[in-house]
Amino acid sequence: MSTLKFIKLFFSLCLMASLLQAQEKTNYKFDFGTGKVAKGYTAILPTDAYSKEKGYGFDFGLKVKGLDDGGKNFLTSDLVKSDQPFYFSVAVPEGNYKITVTLGDPKGPALSTIKAESRRLMLEDVKTASGQSVTKTFIVNVKDKHIAGGQLVSLKPRELTKLDWDDKLTLEFDHQTALQALEITKVDDQVTVFLAGNSTVVNQDDEPWASWGQMIPRFFKPGIAIANHAESGLTLGSFLGSKRLAKVLSVMKPGDYLFIEFGHNDQKDKGPNDGAYKSYTERLKTFISEVKKKGGIPVVVTSTSRRSFGPEGKIVNSLGDFPDAARKVAAEEKVALIDLTAMTTTLFNALGEGPSTKAFVHYPANSYPGQDKALADNTHFNPYGAYEIAQCIILGIKEQKLGIAKYLIDDLPKFDPAKPDNPANWHWPESPKSSMLKPDGN
Repeated sequence: MSTLKFIKLFFSLCLMASLLQAQEKTNYKFDFGTGKVAKGYTAILPTDAYSKEKGYGFDFGLKVKGLDDGGKNFLTSDLVKSDQPFYFSVAVPEGNYKITVTLGDPKGPALSTIKAESRRLMLEDVKTASGQSVTKTFIVNVKDKHIAGGQLVSLKPRELTKLDWDDKLTLEFDHQTALQALEITKVDDQVTVFLAGNSTVVNQDDEPWASWGQMIPRFFKPGIAIANHAESGLTLGSFLGSKRLAKVLSVMKPGDYLFIEFGHNDQKDKGPNDGAYKSYTERLKTFISEVKKKGGIPVVVTSTSRRSFGPEGKIVNSLGDFPDAARKVAAEEKVALIDLTAMTTTLFNALGEGPSTKAFVHYPANSYPGQDKALADNTHFNPYGAYEIAQCIILGIKEQKLGIAKYLIDDLPKFDPAKPDNPANWHWPESPKSSMLKPDGN
């Protein structure tokens, strides 16, 4: 092949790739069940497993059954349900997506909890009476590792299998869900709240681990998209070095937010210029400066307290000078501060030394498959603890009078970290996957 022909072929292939990218589908309307199909919708039978060729379907080999009541409303007279959690995935490009679900069972009551991607809580305990259907809408952010200009986020090995970083949007429905219909629409008008942080912020894939970043979507109405770029074990420096801030900035719009919570792992940096008032302060100011250049709104969040009770039965500071340094940077840079250290200290003291284990990954042996030893982690949270801390963040958003407060759900529960929810009364339908591997970080 001549050089000229090779160049022509190369550019033809590039053009085809560009056209295929432009033609990626971003809008879907699915009608679930075995009955007649509503006009304008795509039928989804219980046997429709996900494939790359089709680009949508039930995922990970989990089975559902279809039901049909034969009613005149084709959209709500049939449905799918299961006796275990189930997943439905759709291949979509990066962006924010409006998800509308129709839930209900003509023949019985249902109670639905829906998570997205890596166990992000989207809807919680949606009740429908027998014969009732309800429609709910929420926003899911889908991200990928590509950065404008040909760079890539440097992912950790564990992230290569996370649902957060794959090429599809995945919804997880708990085992009591009766799913009738699903609509997916790409939207560009959302305020995106980006999260930068460590294992206390990241979307944890597996039970019984969880972090506040995967719980806060539940508290927002459409208008806000939560884009969680946190990862276990990271510091301000490694977040920068792995090009995660560059990724955030590449897709940030004016008016978007970046919440920044680091400190736990930064304590381990022992170089000559490391420390709360040195590299940590300098890097935090860099984050703030770069976000402001993009027209974004930075929010400094102090670290979550560890479960570090002293001899008098009260939490003692295990975070050194890092919370103080974060407070000083926020004041100097005139940006909002959410003092999560103070709120989680209050929260854990209110629970008490013994009961506070209910907020952390403390489980006796054999609580999960393959767990032959007890788990006792005083840094990482379980779903209940993550949910309570997410409510601390929501309280901070209200107290700081951030613009996104107007998008909080209408039925926002009242919360006071000095009066936490009773863990015995809190309901969390567990996801199918569990892991005994402790997340990176301390």
